[in-house]
Amino acid sequence: MIYSQVCHIHNNQIILNLPANFSGKKSVRVLVDDNLDEKSRKIELLKKASNDPLFKADVNEIIDDFDHLENDFEK
Repeated sequence: MIYSQVCHIHNNQIILNLPANFSGKKSVRVLVDDNLDEKSRKIELLKKASNDPLFKADVNEIIDDFDHLENDFEK
């Protein structure tokens, strides 16, 4: 069974409470992934990009390119 849980760090330690179906297990694998902060940072950058005039212009240019392709294909 795979169990995933986000844990908060306190004094450079985490406490992980396992579900009841892990009772009696002798060992488990623990994977520590600190990319949560990186993912949050990237999401914030994407949110900011949605208001950036240059980004909007690039997106509109791509949309126009595809509109031309679709119109040419339909003919």
